[in-house]
Amino acid sequence: MEKIKPRIFSGTRDFLPEEMLQREEIVDKIKGAFRRYGFLPVETPAIEYLDILLGKYGDEGDRMIYRLAYEEGNTLALRYDLTVPMSRLVAMYHGQLQYPFKRYQIQPVWRSDRPQIRQGRFREFYQCDADIVGSEAMLADAEIVALTNEILSALGFEEFVIRINHRKILRAITLHSGLRLEDEPVVCRCIDKLDKIGLDGVRKEMLDSGFGDKVADSIFDVLALEGGHEELLNRLLSLLGTAEGAEEGIGETQELLQDVGRLGVPADNFRLDLYLARGLDYYTGPIYESVLPAHPHIGSLTGGGRYDELIGLYSGIDVPATGTTIGLDRMFAAMGQLGMLSERRTTTRVLVINFGGEELAVALAFTGSLREAGIAAEVYYEAARLKKQLSYADRKGIPYVAIIGEKEAKSGRVSIKKLASGEQETLPLAEALNMLRDKEAE
Repeated sequence: MEKIKPRIFSGTRDFLPEEMLQREEIVDKIKGAFRRYGFLPVETPAIEYLDILLGKYGDEGDRMIYRLAYEEGNTLALRYDLTVPMSRLVAMYHGQLQYPFKRYQIQPVWRSDRPQIRQGRFREFYQCDADIVGSEAMLADAEIVALTNEILSALGFEEFVIRINHRKILRAITLHSGLRLEDEPVVCRCIDKLDKIGLDGVRKEMLDSGFGDKVADSIFDVLALEGGHEELLNRLLSLLGTAEGAEEGIGETQELLQDVGRLGVPADNFRLDLYLARGLDYYTGPIYESVLPAHPHIGSLTGGGRYDELIGLYSGIDVPATGTTIGLDRMFAAMGQLGMLSERRTTTRVLVINFGGEELAVALAFTGSLREAGIAAEVYYEAARLKKQLSYADRKGIPYVAIIGEKEAKSGRVSIKKLASGEQETLPLAEALNMLRDKEAE
């Protein structure tokens, strides 16, 4: 038989146990925050009909969708994100859901993109989404921002900023510059590339899109406005007040920022940022994105916003919705670069030594008792030399070994050795079990 060369597709990865332990620790903290805020889990298929996905992201997003084979005249595709499939789900089960419907979803998505490993950008990657469906209140958006703040804090990030803006403000800026309403998505996609190509690059994108220098100057003059939240919003109202959506967008942003503060998010952790655009076409209201100012190469860790019209594309009934995406792979890459990942190599807390013979029966019974007590335990499979078994435990990072030799087996005792310090004590089996249980609870 001809040998098959083992390989994987560029932009995808295998995860070995050590990395998976680190990733699962991150996911557990994210899930914990989702659940504290009352979000419930859902899952959707990896494969969707292409027409479900197309036209929801903009031309650039649509080009990155992986098309699959035909099925009964329909083209299939791998999902590009979790928001559009969730919107399809809400439309299908609209009458069965309790509103506001608060869902979280942690699953992989796929994009035909150029991988950028340092930034945690891959063709296959995991998103962790939380969305609130069925409420127009700015308090729902404020909860998403507060949730983001809690997750980033729980993961150990200290100097992060949640950038906040409003698509209605960006629409008003577009109209103020002399452009048409339908030009807003293009303007937003240009501004959204700021972190990648800089101001000069964004200007070139605008000119290449058919906007003149006068239009670009007008847009940049507004985006460059500075000041505290209240001052900046007042300046915007004075400048853009007559443009469609300006007054509503500014008022909603003011309410949102006030509620974010009332929910206990520190003032240093969020700010109004007019340069924030979010390039996807389905956003209709507040938008938000979290970044690490000291590490701009990492890019955004989270991003989201309000999309009040997306679900209506599938149901015929507009259902308000807002939410955010936590990029697990971007988060993992950032934490790795900043030395924030756990160094734990195993979940096992105790290795039970195997000497074979009659002692093995006692060792196996003790292993079972450890597991019943909620303590992760392994027993060495072969009756090998003690040194070899201790070396195995040390290489895996197992903190304790339980030694039951002939003497211990006859006396109903066990020797517990702590590998880090070399300390060892011999105790009755029941006392050793209690001691290890106490250690586990520390």
